[in-house]
Amino acid sequence: MTFGLTFEKLLLIGLIAVLIIGPDRLPKVAESFARTVRRAGEYIRDTKSKMRDEIGPEIDDVDWRKLDPRQYDPRRIIRDALLEDTPKPAAPAVATAIAEPPRVPTPRPEFSRTSPPPFDVEAT
Repeated sequence: MTFGLTFEKLLLIGLIAVLIIGPDRLPKVAESFARTVRRAGEYIRDTKSKMRDEIGPEIDDVDWRKLDPRQYDPRRIIRDALLEDTPKPAAPAVATAIAEPPRVPTPRPEFSRTSPPPFDVEAT
C-alpha cells in the first residue's frame, strides 16, 4: 500500500519535517521514528504468528480478497439485482382462491369550531 505517496511527496514531507524539527533535534527524532517503525513491524509479525497459531494451517487457504468489505458497494449490489434476469415463480392456484378481502376506508372525523380535535395537555 502506497496511500498515493510518490517519491516526490515523500521527499517534500521529509524536507518540511527537517525544517520544522531543526538540525539539533533531528537525530533524536529520526531514532525514535525508526524505533516506532521497528516496533510496528514486530507487532504485525507477532499478530500474524498468533493468528496462525490460533486458527491453524487453514488460514493459508482463506481467500482474503473475498472478505474485503470494499467489494460490497451498495450501488453495485442494487445494479446487479436490478439487472438480474431471474424468472418470478408462478403464484399457486390456492393463493388466488384465498384472497384478502377488500379494504374499506375508515371514515375520517370532521372537525369544526364546534367539535375541535382532541387535545392532550400532557403531550405538549
